[in-house]
Amino acid sequence: MKNQPVKKTVLQSAALLAAAALALTACTNASETEGQAKPSAGGSAAPSFDPTTVAKDDALAAQLPDAIKSKGKLVIGTNPQYAPGEFLAEDGQTQVGYDMDLARAIGAKLGLKVEIQSADFPSIIPALGPKFDLGVSSFTINAKRLDAVNMISYFKAGTSWAVKQGNPKGFSLDDVCGKSVGVQTGTVQETDDLKSRNDKCVAAGKKPIDIVSLKAQTDVTTRLVNGSIDAMAADSPVVGYALQQTNGQLEKIGDVFDAAPQGITVLKSDTALAGLVQKTVSSLMADGSYTKILGSWGVADGALPKAELNPAVS
Repeated sequence: MKNQPVKKTVLQSAALLAAAALALTACTNASETEGQAKPSAGGSAAPSFDPTTVAKDDALAAQLPDAIKSKGKLVIGTNPQYAPGEFLAEDGQTQVGYDMDLARAIGAKLGLKVEIQSADFPSIIPALGPKFDLGVSSFTINAKRLDAVNMISYFKAGTSWAVKQGNPKGFSLDDVCGKSVGVQTGTVQETDDLKSRNDKCVAAGKKPIDIVSLKAQTDVTTRLVNGSIDAMAADSPVVGYALQQTNGQLEKIGDVFDAAPQGITVLKSDTALAGLVQKTVSSLMADGSYTKILGSWGVADGALPKAELNPAVS
């Protein structure tokens, strides 16, 4: 899903610069979206998982780094614009979604309060450390991110594309040159999929793709509903949720491809916390909490059999 930059405080000097470079990618031809009717960011959100049902694991809690143990909380960075992983509830303030439920369950397992802070997607990884303890925002695990941060796998998603219902513009994935395509800034769909397709268009002497890169996925979806773009690309659960929330105004085109694991991000130098988060997610998988969280949001098909720290990716 998201080609999220390592949003975990400033990685410090060279690491920080590398992370920032990861966050800023692709061309943007985004116009203002104010005044346009937006599809609901979350609609009627599925009931949030109750973290009080997760029992504290004293053995895991004993392994907490002193800095976190002393403050008694985990500070999570997220970009709540990517339903159903992370988005804002109807109050416009509370972050909800399966990623947010998982973050709160991790805190409960470790006996910590969880403070979730909203941030622009590209800024999360660079802020790991001083500002955020963890980045939980549908970060796709790839080699570039693994060079910059630690990542703990917990979900698997692929890339999916959508068009308006009935495909009135006759859009085809076999001919995207010169078409307008919406995408959330910093996601793998922008930095990998669209970049590769655009490079081929240019090399063939065809018109480049008009890449409309927006900070919020809800704005991308709005553009497609309004017909101001030809198609959009996003993670498969995000597209599926957008179809549901726009009440049949959109439809998928093509198959899901490039499925890859997503991961929780942790400061590269904080190996102790990264290892503890991997153990904690594994514990949530073992006690059934993990399955309940994904099932409540209808994304159980993205479940992984185990959580891995810095898994090998192609």
